Amino acid sequence: MSADEPISSSTSRSDQSDNMPSPALNFKRTEDRMQADLARMVREAVSDLEQKKRSLELEIEKLERRRDRIDAEMKTSFAGASQDLAVRVQSFKEYLVGSLQDLATSAEQLQLTIAEPRVPRQDVVRAAAPEPEPPPQSAAAVTSRYLRDTERIQSLLDQYRLRPDYYGPIWQLRRTFEPIHADRIANWFFSQGGRGAIKTLNSRLQNVLMASAAISVLHTMHGDRLRVLVLANSPERLGDWRRGFQDCLGVSRADFGTRSGIMLFESSEPMAQRAERLLENNYLPFIIIDESEGMISLSVLQFPLWLAIAPDPANPTSDYYDFQ
Repeated sequence: MSADEPISSSTSRSDQSDNMPSPALNFKRTEDRMQADLARMVREAVSDLEQKKRSLELEIEKLERRRDRIDAEMKTSFAGASQDLAVRVQSFKEYLVGSLQDLATSAEQLQLTIAEPRVPRQDVVRAAAPEPEPPPQSAAAVTSRYLRDTERIQSLLDQYRLRPDYYGPIWQLRRTFEPIHADRIANWFFSQGGRGAIKTLNSRLQNVLMASAAISVLHTMHGDRLRVLVLANSPERLGDWRRGFQDCLGVSRADFGTRSGIMLFESSEPMAQRAERLLENNYLPFIIIDESEGMISLSVLQFPLWLAIAPDPANPTSDYYDFQ
């Protein structure tokens, strides 16, 4: 019995050692768990990166579409800008050469127009009340004046059309002048004597451009005596005329107002009263009537200079105005 007892105890110890995990087995299990966790973390990271990639691709597509839209708008808004720039650079040299000559000519014309009026304006106003014939006489005098200055006026219109000066002095036309504009303004001067209607060109910009050309010619001939009065039926339309004159003639906000070169009116009565006071003070009012005015007041027809934009019922004028 004593010999068998050590054998049984050793057997029981060997069984217990078999049931206990070995260090190698524990290490393998730990390694398996770490690999599983690492794989899970990699899958989550990859999924997160893929989601961010999709988000970035969407943002890139949005930015590309926005870029294409901006490119299209720039091509539409600045169409012909390079051509205008080339024309400006080419005309700049001519402006430097001819600026002194134009200034001397303007000063000479200014002196002539100051010395020309001989009849006091007060007498003209008094005669207009009892007798309706002075306005036609005044119109005839203005017509003959422009017929005498045909060569000068035509030269200015040709200059605006053939040699546009985009950096010229204030009150000189600074925009491209087409033959259709020149023909209508020349007819208004020589056939209508500076008193009549011009058919609309179905664009507010083109109508303002024609009126600006007439203002530029008249200012060259009459100097600071000229006063421009614009009649339109809404502040929005008057705002278009103001911006158009700033764009075409280089005038600023300081040139608008009751005591400035350009005045804006929504009603014909106060405009006529202002024009009468200007005549009394030896100024020359030039009335421009927007096509929105359905009828012309008779009080306007007494003045020597007025231009009405006649609407075209078949082709309404676009209210869109592009200021570059």
